[in-house]
Amino acid sequence: MAGKFITIEGSEGVGKSSNIAFIENYLRQAGKDILLTREPGGTELGEQLRGILLDARNKSISDDTELLLMFAARAQHLDQLIKPALAEGKWVICDRFTDATYAYQGGGRGIPESRIETLERWVQNDLQPDLTFLLDMPVEDGLKRAGQRSEPDRFEQEKLEFFNHVRNSYLARAQKYHARFRVIDASPQLEAVQKQIETVLVSLLEND
Repeated sequence: MAGKFITIEGSEGVGKSSNIAFIENYLRQAGKDILLTREPGGTELGEQLRGILLDARNKSISDDTELLLMFAARAQHLDQLIKPALAEGKWVICDRFTDATYAYQGGGRGIPESRIETLERWVQNDLQPDLTFLLDMPVEDGLKRAGQRSEPDRFEQEKLEFFNHVRNSYLARAQKYHARFRVIDASPQLEAVQKQIETVLVSLLEND
């Protein structure tokens, strides 16, 4: 692929939206052609599936159904949007990707990693992000931030234990795949968080 694939991960309230906007603006100023997208979502079908997955009224969705819907949205996203953009030389910035599935459906729901890996190989083949930012902070602090925003969606209504499993799963993946992960301390003020991100982006651009 000619372009770069950058993903931003993290649990609730870690400041993904503000920092994704910072990353997008920084790379645009560096002259990169950017595609900004998100998961689940990105395509018309993906956004419809996102609505189903996040709707707090859909409490009866089983764990396996949730997992399969995530990968259905991802398959469409990759085929319709991400792969063509990378082939054109664009830099794709994606709000969450498969690491989120390992964290939420694996760590949070307890679905075996082997089941997720099977779907990952089927849908992605060997495609992986070039760089993954993991915005990390204590779960309690993140949930306090998230609670100030809006009515909680189906995932945001989960209990503290669920999100602790999600965070631990993210951190385990960051350790396992340390070559592409950059863990960012999201606890300080936004300017301090973005200083950490900028350091990573400078290095990325220097090595491009």
